[in-house]
Amino acid sequence: MSLSRRGFLGRSAVAGAGIALVGSTEMLLAPGASAAPGTGNGHGKPNRPEYGYGPVVADPAGKLALPAGFSYQIVTQAGVTKLESGQFTPSNHDGTGAFHLPGGGTVLVNNHELGASAGLEFPVPALDGFTYDPALGGGCTVVEVDKHGRRTREYVGVAGTASNCAGGKTPWDTWLTCEETETLAGQSGATKDHGYVFEVDPYDRRANRDPKPIKALGRFAHEAAAVDPWRGDIYLTEDAGNPNGLFYRWEPPRGYRGGRGRLGRLGDTDGTFSAMKCFDARGNHVDDLSRATEIGTRYDVKWIEVPDRDARTTSVRKQFTNSDITRGRKIEGIWWGNGGAYVVTSFARAESPGTPHDGQVWFYDPNRRRITLKLRFGVNPTPDVDGPFDGPDNISVSPHGGVILAEDGEGVQHLVGATSDNRSYPIARNDLNDSEFTGPTYSQNGKILFANIQTPGIMFAITGPWRHHSEL
Repeated sequence: MSLSRRGFLGRSAVAGAGIALVGSTEMLLAPGASAAPGTGNGHGKPNRPEYGYGPVVADPAGKLALPAGFSYQIVTQAGVTKLESGQFTPSNHDGTGAFHLPGGGTVLVNNHELGASAGLEFPVPALDGFTYDPALGGGCTVVEVDKHGRRTREYVGVAGTASNCAGGKTPWDTWLTCEETETLAGQSGATKDHGYVFEVDPYDRRANRDPKPIKALGRFAHEAAAVDPWRGDIYLTEDAGNPNGLFYRWEPPRGYRGGRGRLGRLGDTDGTFSAMKCFDARGNHVDDLSRATEIGTRYDVKWIEVPDRDARTTSVRKQFTNSDITRGRKIEGIWWGNGGAYVVTSFARAESPGTPHDGQVWFYDPNRRRITLKLRFGVNPTPDVDGPFDGPDNISVSPHGGVILAEDGEGVQHLVGATSDNRSYPIARNDLNDSEFTGPTYSQNGKILFANIQTPGIMFAITGPWRHHSEL
């Protein structure tokens, strides 16, 4: 994700120094805290953790630390594994969607957050028929694995796009890949406009030929997308600053029904494209999500139509004043589950008007048109110490309960599980470098957790004694 928390810590140290833990208001939990195995159960065996899976164990291979009893295998690795077309797997793995294959296997669509192709060591290759803009090196690969998580093939889904960050699955089993950029043709070597959403079919290569942007979903620094399977609304997040980004909703036109290829047939201005505006219990406008400090804070939501969704002269977020809408710093991951959308804001510092934090997880309920703060991470004063979690980014809802968060913070990086009782626990730690985790998503049977280390670009298949946790 381009707007990392790195670089913001120094200027906000004073603001964060006074943050304290207040009951369940702020999560600043060390891996394994209240989760380490007990001394025994009276039968000579250690107790199971109260929640989570216990502390992670250092990896002798120096890649991925996991709790005892868990293991991993590498599915793809930039510059090591190869595509069917002969080139190496592209680098900078990011958002990932998982889809069922017959026989218990999984097909994954893996984003690669890359920009201009010139000088890139491992870009998404610009294959004939699958490339939008040959000057850009981003895109998606499609990876098929068997029921054990072993790769069987990998090929290009879409190429020639820019900064493919996160995205989202659709109810009709395709992947929406999001460009996190506002680059126009003629800028940074681009030959076409960028900042759009593209649809990738994980099952039908022919459907991915001649890629076209879905302009109805706006042109901005897209982060992720989630689709309401009943209404057809699509929710989109924005990772941007100066000013902070927005949370968007696309409402389909009357008579529209979602399905394979139908988004690509939309007109550029079809449907209603709007930004979120929040109100507190007293009816007062909330200008920024950083204002919320208490778990359970609820805001009523109105949707304000965007004047110019293609934003050729003025960025979408700059078409509004702060009194028009509600902003958030690094509105990142989003995932549909439990009848609504889980939404992440990664951190807040001096650029936000509210209280500094190192991550929020919200839940938007479309029936009530209400957004509720579910989790809040307090400012981490020692990010280089393997302890507190910070900087959540990508999110997915776990089939075993709760959510999985990928850290994009400062220092030590983790995959983090979180539950409804405001507890977090480690699932993995990056022992390779300080690169962020991306794209956590389970196989359809819940047996394998796929996740990436973004740089240099490695996809892992993680297996172990998964068990149920409370929902978030």
